[in-house]
Amino acid sequence: MQSGFRAGHGCTSATLKVLNDIVTAIDKKHYCAAVFIDLAKAFDSVNHHILIGRLSSLGFSNDCVAWFTNYFSDRVQCVKSEGLLSGPLAVSMGVPQGSILGPTLFSVYINDVALAAGESLIHLYADDTILYTSGPSLDTVLTTLQTSFNAIQLSFRGLQLLLNTSKTKCMLFNRLLPAPARPSSITSLDGSNLEFVDNYKYLGVWLDCKLSFQTHINHLQSKVKSRIGFLFRNKASFTHAAKHTLVKLTILPILDFGDVIYKIASNTLLNKLDAVYHSAIRFVTKAPYTTHHCDLYALVG
Repeated sequence: MQSGFRAGHGCTSATLKVLNDIVTAIDKKHYCAAVFIDLAKAFDSVNHHILIGRLSSLGFSNDCVAWFTNYFSDRVQCVKSEGLLSGPLAVSMGVPQGSILGPTLFSVYINDVALAAGESLIHLYADDTILYTSGPSLDTVLTTLQTSFNAIQLSFRGLQLLLNTSKTKCMLFNRLLPAPARPSSITSLDGSNLEFVDNYKYLGVWLDCKLSFQTHINHLQSKVKSRIGFLFRNKASFTHAAKHTLVKLTILPILDFGDVIYKIASNTLLNKLDAVYHSAIRFVTKAPYTTHHCDLYALVG
């Protein structure tokens, strides 16, 4: 259930797993609801005693546990601003950020949370957690999701991790079935109602309740357009080789990220991305606006 910082796993594979489960449910004409869980300062809230206990339970040797205990102890931090350095402050919690070990240790710390999901499905990418469930009855789906969400919250509390209620959102995925006017609320343990949203940015990809990817493609189009506009305004400053490099490094990665996820969008939406991609090629090649796209592709190989 954990895709963060694992070989062969990443944001794209995690999103594909979740998306496949949701699309499968929709194809069965089931309702599917999800809670996107946000934690407050998750990496900074790791309790060292609990983490050491986790390492011991996983079979780490006494010497290894002692090494980690030493690694966490006597750490300090300070702030430097405009040449002035603050005094040191002891760090008694959290995994060292910027370290190689930090993300792996956090995954060890949080991994057992998945066991609390019950009848719902869960997927984690470090501290990004999605909890989701599906079924033919919307009331049953929301009841199951609420039960699982309660158990997950208790599991987080046991780890001394705090839920960020204002940033934790719900979504009802529905393409074929009639949408309820007001779905039953999902609530946190402190009694706050979670907000139902139509769009949510999950691991870099905007998901919408219809899975049309319209929001995501509009964001990509806007982002690429602004960069291409900057390049065209300064085109006299660049050689042909520099133009080619700039497009490869600043434009293509935007379109490439998660492309296997949003490729199920309609041709009408995908054509928007073709248009900005063709503009990028014309920037490199100086080809006229009327040049056919097949000729553009041939020019840049």
